[in-house]
Amino acid sequence: MARYKVVVIGASGAVGQEILQVMEEKNFPVGELKLCATSRSAGKEMFFQGRSHVVEETTPASFDGMDIALFAGGAVSKEFGPLAAEKGVVVIDNSSNFRLDPGVPLVVPEVNPEDVKEHKGIIANPNCSTIIMAVPLKAIYDAAGIERVVVSTYQAVSGAGAEGIDELTGHTLAVLEDRPAVPAKFQYQIAFNLIPHIDVFQEMDYTKEEWKMVKETRKIMHDDSLAITATTVRVPVYRSHSESVNVETKRKITAAEAREVLARFPGVLVEDDPAGKKYPMPLFTSGRDEVFVGRIREDNSLDKALNMWVVSDQLRKGAATNAVQIAELVIKYQCLGKR
Repeated sequence: MARYKVVVIGASGAVGQEILQVMEEKNFPVGELKLCATSRSAGKEMFFQGRSHVVEETTPASFDGMDIALFAGGAVSKEFGPLAAEKGVVVIDNSSNFRLDPGVPLVVPEVNPEDVKEHKGIIANPNCSTIIMAVPLKAIYDAAGIERVVVSTYQAVSGAGAEGIDELTGHTLAVLEDRPAVPAKFQYQIAFNLIPHIDVFQEMDYTKEEWKMVKETRKIMHDDSLAITATTVRVPVYRSHSESVNVETKRKITAAEAREVLARFPGVLVEDDPAGKKYPMPLFTSGRDEVFVGRIREDNSLDKALNMWVVSDQLRKGAATNAVQIAELVIKYQCLGKR
């Protein structure tokens, strides 16, 4: 089996660490591995497949001779992504920097894998909430068509990074100890609270996170006519995002048919037994790669519509796993960069 030279940018962060774990679990064909991050993390020791690697500071030379660069996210890809692509490295980027660029494929492997072949050096990984919704949405789209989607998200604090995790812990302790919970990462106290505000507010008073779900989903599905509206909410959960998704379809699809369609779709795990109190929850989906779907039922207010409850680990399928799956497609389709 051929092996490839891989560099992970942002290796020491939450998503970077998940990328390494996913690559190890999948036995990704790494021949040479380079781990890079900011100067603050340079010198840190990390392990992959039992071997020690020292994190280096990201520089233009980090990409010399590499085949694939996995960017864990952040502004760094805007600076180094195009440079890496110019050197013949295939860039798979977790940031929002290139997602809506018409010349950059935006890929969810279960939904639009063939788009990988169209890359010009950079492939974008969608927003975590978009990925989690797009997988089951594609199953319904193919089976019955879609007129409109209404989604409300319940997003874990780890979506905001290590600072979000620390803040939930700190605020929880503060409340229990009757001390003030002072917000830093979030706009308000996150413990025992919900905050309907993720990222900055933009046009029509929707947040950037909400517009991401609209615009990215249309691009992934190759359907600019899709009517989508979103409300994104931060909740006091450490890991795994949840979404309430209402789908108005072009033809009527029953809940029973939807369960069958979803159960057959790659990457989806249907967990839907109300009588047995079985439905997806962050408690049981963390650390998993599947997109869990339950509470599948016909909309009582519309003839051709469904409700679904969708949960998935946003650090895994919503980021790291999706990125590694894209890298696997690059190898499968033999569309590595040219030097």
